[in-house]
Amino acid sequence: MSLMFGKGRSCNVVSIPERGLAEINVAVLGVAGSGKSALTVKFLTRRFITEYDPNLEDTYTSEEVVDHQPVLIKVMDTADQAGPVNCERYLAWASAYLVVYSIDARSSFHGCQSYLETLSQNARANQPETPVLLLGNKLDMERHRQVSKCEGAALATRFGCLFFEVSACLDFLSVQHVFHEAVREVRREAEKSLPVRPLFISEDRHLLGLSAQPQVAPPCFKEMPTPATAKLVTVKSSRAQSKRRAPTLTLLKGFKIF
Repeated sequence: MSLMFGKGRSCNVVSIPERGLAEINVAVLGVAGSGKSALTVKFLTRRFITEYDPNLEDTYTSEEVVDHQPVLIKVMDTADQAGPVNCERYLAWASAYLVVYSIDARSSFHGCQSYLETLSQNARANQPETPVLLLGNKLDMERHRQVSKCEGAALATRFGCLFFEVSACLDFLSVQHVFHEAVREVRREAEKSLPVRPLFISEDRHLLGLSAQPQVAPPCFKEMPTPATAKLVTVKSSRAQSKRRAPTLTLLKGFKIF
């Protein structure tokens, strides 16, 4: 992530003790008609619905597994009527933002720029570490495209955010990938904010925090008798009640069995 969106809050990832899940809040932003609700419903239900109430704003919850780690994703489907005017409700709530425009409507592309500028200004003022993803929606309307992919990528580069083109109508996996990528970005930023313990090294002392290594005594070798002085000794073992012939063991005197 670019520093344009600042450094982070420690509350972006919230743990839910009773469920053992991390909670991540994702706000979906964009002008009316860009397909925000269609993307949200596609992610939550795998279905595509064409008719929505443009005045309805709600928050939905989905339990997901991202990179083998369970997470509770809360999605706010916003319904701004005049752009990012009353945006405090999601600026203080979101862990990540999806800013959406429609590739077949240049007006929605201009509208999403105002959202990116608002998020950038908020980052400079409050120093939150909040990932932003720019989405070009309605990829199925390629024949009516008004915003090129290069323009979308250039805008994302300008504001230091990730860029994707998706279709809420066609592909569920690409839509799911975007929401999961938002979770990954939040996790990456949370890892960056973890404190790092300093390590001090002194020339005449051991490393702090590390116990001194015990000194190992040199190996002790016992002197073995030379072949000239070694003697063969015959040892007989017998049992009082055994009539069998006692076995005979031949040892080399001066050697010990350990």
